[in-house]
Amino acid sequence: MDFEIIGEIHQIEIIAVGTKIREVRRLRKRYGSGRWRKMKGIAVVRFKDETTHTAEVHWYEAHGIGKKEYKIKFPLLD
Repeated sequence: MDFEIIGEIHQIEIIAVGTKIREVRRLRKRYGSGRWRKMKGIAVVRFKDETTHTAEVHWYEAHGIGKKEYKIKFPLLD
């Protein structure tokens, strides 16, 4: 990751569940089987150059496995 999430993620929403996730086969192979969900939310992130911005963050999560593969989709204007 080229960024660090600072604080909590807010306005969390589920984007897709189970077989509706394009990457579900890869996730199951890499991390194990579980009820995978693709999520999104808003968080403050710190980049490598030490700047901070509010951004929309996406990730995958499954019960018993946790949150995996965070990525920034849309940096929001501060």
